[in-house]
Amino acid sequence: MSQQTTRTGTPLTDAARDHLWGHFTRHSVYEPTADGGLGAQVPVIVRGQGHRIWDDRGREYFDGLAGLFTVQVGHGRIELAEAAAEQAAKLAFFPLWSYAHPTGIELAERLAGYAPGDLNRVFFTTGGGEAVESAWKLAKQYFKLTGKPGKTKVISRSIAYHGTPHGALSITGIPSAKAPFEPLVPGALKVPNTGFYRAPEHLRDDEYAFGQWAADRIAEAIEFEGPDTVAAVFLEPVQNSGGCFPPPPGYFERVRQICDEYDVLLVSDETICAFGRIGSMFACDDFDYVPDIITCAKGMSSGYSPIGAMIASERLFEPFRHGTTSFAHGYTFGGHPVSAAVAMANLDVMEAEGLNDRVKNLAPAFRAQLDTLRDLPIVGDVRGAGYFYGIELVKDKETRETFNEAESERLLRGFLSKALFDAGLYCRADDRGDPVVQLAPPLTIGEPEFAEVTGMLRDVLTRASELL
Repeated sequence: MSQQTTRTGTPLTDAARDHLWGHFTRHSVYEPTADGGLGAQVPVIVRGQGHRIWDDRGREYFDGLAGLFTVQVGHGRIELAEAAAEQAAKLAFFPLWSYAHPTGIELAERLAGYAPGDLNRVFFTTGGGEAVESAWKLAKQYFKLTGKPGKTKVISRSIAYHGTPHGALSITGIPSAKAPFEPLVPGALKVPNTGFYRAPEHLRDDEYAFGQWAADRIAEAIEFEGPDTVAAVFLEPVQNSGGCFPPPPGYFERVRQICDEYDVLLVSDETICAFGRIGSMFACDDFDYVPDIITCAKGMSSGYSPIGAMIASERLFEPFRHGTTSFAHGYTFGGHPVSAAVAMANLDVMEAEGLNDRVKNLAPAFRAQLDTLRDLPIVGDVRGAGYFYGIELVKDKETRETFNEAESERLLRGFLSKALFDAGLYCRADDRGDPVVQLAPPLTIGEPEFAEVTGMLRDVLTRASELL
């Protein structure tokens, strides 16, 4: 099939190279080389249906990442497009600044119904990073309003990703992602994550003890900084960056105790984990804890229209009920009426097709398929939960030796990323920590697709092993 063009007749990949500034993208690979070579072409995805996507040359790929941990119900859902069109024709835009609109109200009520405890107050954003930013600002103002103005610092985990706005980036625990933009917002502290495969050696045989150790590092950080200075702890139910770190048994129970003891807010950052990715609508339910704030986005609308939210407890809303107090914060497109209508239609699909139960029932089969890759010499660990998994790659399985920076560069960017895509699998080869391959497919796939994905991975990872 010939390559598609823009309205001016320019091939799409050429126009992308010359005008589009990609996110987290190394543009040098698309530029002509010094010896006259054309350079790589920008991959251009033009269509999706179910768990399949197609590029501008008609080549088909398995979407093993749901776009970006997002397209829960799969691509090509006409009912979501129709919901957007219907709402746009009725009311295309109106802000939630002292006013409201029906789809925003209905979606807020619905999210509050899904959320645990008394998390009944929904503050809309357009994405997860904005939701995290909003949560830190709310934590600061809440403690100022309740007579504890010194409580401004926040704690998060090593290698965790929480977004790109300056506050959210400060909470992020990836040094290389932060360095170009420093100085950032002060007061963001880091503690160990729950990567059990890389646990201290004396804890590698006892997952519960490791979880207690990791949780206690949060208490230690609060004590060191002073409880009267720490406002919140930001944790993903399953940490994304670093390769899908699930919480050890008892971890969140202990974290909740610590937060209550020191009057520190627990923020469950569910930008990826919510809306069925782990199983329940909110993954804190899967791991049996009630946070003070949930931040979410992505799967709320399956990516068909941008929307995110910060969901807060009645306790945190209480100081804003009275007098002239307001949360002086907002976004023009937060809770956009079209996005809210799409989110409602998306959640209708999830409920009608039982996608939450589907994930809970089929996750063990998905995990079992991926576990068969452990026989490959390059596969050190397979971990995750629900429809969210990471495969950690190692140089030596016996010693768990990882790759140095140059080796990781050659393995991931020099071979794996292209080889996986050429094999027909769109997923993520990531080294924001130790090298991993990540999977987070649409929630609509089942056992035949688990086998298909695993087969593609086996072929590519076998060839990667031969390069060591």
